[in-house]
Amino acid sequence: MSLPHAVAEVFAAHGVLAREGLLPRSGQTEMALAVAQTLDEGGALVVEAGTGVGKTFAYLVPLLVSGQRALISTATKNLQDQLFTRDLPRLLAILGLPVRLALLKGRGSYLCLHRLALAREEPLDGATTRALARIERWAQVTRSGDLAELPGLDERSPLMPRITSTRENCLGSSCPRFADCHVNIARREAMAADVVVINHHLFFADLAVRESGVAEILPSVDAVIFDEAHQLNETGVQFLGQQFSSAQWLDFARDVLACGQTQARGLADWHGLVHALEQTLQHTRSLVGTGLRRWMDDAPDGVHSGDWMDALQAMRDALHTLRASLRLLAETSPDLARLAERADLISERLLRFLQPVEPACVRWVDVGNTMRWVHSPLDIAGAMAPLLGLGLKEGEGTDDALLDGDGSGDVDGVGDPGGGKSSKAWVFTSATLGDDAALSWFIKTCGLAGARSLQVPSPFDYPQQAAVWVPSDLPKPAQPQHSAALARVVRDLANTLGGRTLVLTTTLKAMREIAQVLRDMPSTWEVLVQGEQPKRELMARFTDAHEQGCVLVASASFWEGVDVPGQALQCVVIDKLPFPPPGDPLVDARARHIEAQGGQPFMQYWVPQAAVALKQGAGRLIRSETDRGLLVIGDTRLLTMGYGRRLMAALPPMQRLKTQAEALALLQDITRTATKTSA
Repeated sequence: MSLPHAVAEVFAAHGVLAREGLLPRSGQTEMALAVAQTLDEGGALVVEAGTGVGKTFAYLVPLLVSGQRALISTATKNLQDQLFTRDLPRLLAILGLPVRLALLKGRGSYLCLHRLALAREEPLDGATTRALARIERWAQVTRSGDLAELPGLDERSPLMPRITSTRENCLGSSCPRFADCHVNIARREAMAADVVVINHHLFFADLAVRESGVAEILPSVDAVIFDEAHQLNETGVQFLGQQFSSAQWLDFARDVLACGQTQARGLADWHGLVHALEQTLQHTRSLVGTGLRRWMDDAPDGVHSGDWMDALQAMRDALHTLRASLRLLAETSPDLARLAERADLISERLLRFLQPVEPACVRWVDVGNTMRWVHSPLDIAGAMAPLLGLGLKEGEGTDDALLDGDGSGDVDGVGDPGGGKSSKAWVFTSATLGDDAALSWFIKTCGLAGARSLQVPSPFDYPQQAAVWVPSDLPKPAQPQHSAALARVVRDLANTLGGRTLVLTTTLKAMREIAQVLRDMPSTWEVLVQGEQPKRELMARFTDAHEQGCVLVASASFWEGVDVPGQALQCVVIDKLPFPPPGDPLVDARARHIEAQGGQPFMQYWVPQAAVALKQGAGRLIRSETDRGLLVIGDTRLLTMGYGRRLMAALPPMQRLKTQAEALALLQDITRTATKTSA
């Protein structure tokens, strides 16, 4: 039996999924058959699957039935855990297949037993000491060492760099805990598994440094599947260039001081050497001030070139002096030897930023709580196209110099050496991959010019289930009174619903302003604000239908990954059109690149980016066949500008309302219906 036929049987009305209560959906079956064909024939498939299609099972079923070895990459570690602990085990039980699974994350997600032992020797305050004791108790019982098992451990905790390793400070085979290293165990399990679940960050980090095991696994798999693929480009460019941060510099200095004092006390002036590192960094940072500056010439914009080059050279000189002491003592301790190697790596990174910027790349410096230098390609096309054997058409993507090391965009044995279509199957899927039928926004930036594309519409009845309203009398988005005016609209909507409203903002400033105005008004519902509690706690409170209703005001990560079916969420308000942020060096460089090729940056880049983000935000509203709700977009440009029609067309085909009276009437009807249903 062919793979497409076998997959069709699974999804049939009489198939095994239906017998488990999972009713067939035509769109899901269509996508599953397209994935099956790609697994059979090789090459690349790009699928935009609307909300409710069930895309996860649509790619998992053909993959598991095929018996092929595969990598599955997701956007976040939370989605990665969900896939590994819930979706895959459930399907394997239904299908009755003996497939070996493995979960692989970056080394920063795993407890380092050696560094945990070193942390015990450092002076810590009371709260940090208690947190460390809790981690030590967990370390005695955990099998995986995955820090996600520890509830309440904040990734921003000052303990994190003390109890995890980095590529720079890992001792490798010289480590006294090498045999029971959680990172190495996870990699060995991944090498032996049939299906390995990773995340996009790990995939691209490994392409850049070939260090986490993915590059070793990749040539041996038959298929690679990227879920939530709309994040690929932005994730990839973080890793396919170079970064240097003051945090890396200070972490190195702290490790030198701790190790020198415990393992080589009196053999070098560790305090003096580390102080010199810190002083040169402080001077360099003072030249930039705060904020974000483009850095295309010898120095960042607004910084004197000679002063900047002298400051960078002073940093390298202080580093080389310290490195000389580390090398002299390297034979006395594996930790000191590794610190000497880290000094070499940091020196190479500094040297990279003393060299000119390559064509089709961009460089900038960002100073806030930390100072961060970034040298980035404009997109991932130059790295992805060789992997898939698709090649780039003239004028597409960036140049070839995208990766660290040898600068190659290929991983040995992955692409087709003949330059033709890859025999490996590549599947890219998301609910939002563009605003046109060709999915050009995604396909071009990811170097997928030869890929097959498919759009599978949502099964939801949007004209009956949802409506969209753009208030026509709001101030213009750039006017300072916009947020307060929108907050008053939100108040009227939330009063009708008794809360049940999610407000998505394009900036943190707008988020704070809207939340404050709402809190200053008398209401029967609670105002929740992103950042005041962990996201998990906020969502638990928001979705608890037995408690007082809520209005949640949020930005950033709440635009996607928020899944609240049912009555807890019946209104989504988006404050402004989510255009890329002006002044962002990467955004500006992409616009200039399009303009240099004779294109129109606004229509070819800004509008498609906004359309995809708008679809993501709007997708929070309707999450099941029985949901009903109202989408409000507080940006009059949708009504007055020509591109507004294009952005409205990118949204699901909701009913369009013209007045607040119509919007309130709809919400009143939703409330009455919900009350009857619950009664």
